[in-house]
Amino acid sequence: MIWKSRQLQLNGHELLLRTAGESDAEMLLQYLKTTSGESRFLIREPEEITLSVEEERRFIRSQNESERSLMLLGFLDGEHVGNCSLMGLQPLRYRHRAEIAVALYQQYTGRGIGKIMLQELFSAAEAKGFEQLELEVIADNKRAIALYQKLGFEIFGTLPHNMKYRDGRYADACFMMKRLQAGQ
Repeated sequence: MIWKSRQLQLNGHELLLRTAGESDAEMLLQYLKTTSGESRFLIREPEEITLSVEEERRFIRSQNESERSLMLLGFLDGEHVGNCSLMGLQPLRYRHRAEIAVALYQQYTGRGIGKIMLQELFSAAEAKGFEQLELEVIADNKRAIALYQKLGFEIFGTLPHNMKYRDGRYADACFMMKRLQAGQ
């Protein structure tokens, strides 16, 4: 889906939120590789990002043409800071639900950008009639869990050994859910 762009003030800086465009494909592939290398909380290693620029363009096009999915990009003073996504589930019995995801470059975490981006996703989800938002977060990611809880998400389950790192260590995942006004 295409979502209206928003320009906000954040601590004396301009924060622009806008839908991804096909011209962003190369930048987004680099973002995926960089953020995957910066954080052990994301699901891929940098070398697993193997899409071509054309494949990424097609993915962006499909997101923009979808009535149930949104890829939103954030720019602080013109610099790309991260992305968030809303992904509506497709089976009829799941159509009241959507999954969300957010990731920022590490240098931009802790500034309130993720919170603003998530709140924008909530608005888009409610406008599309979703009743429930869901996400998966690594149990050790205490800052993210605290943010999600502050925004109304609750943990409803944990999956032990959800990820296995190269060094043999495991990470558990928490599954979280937030009910929206449409489903109250």
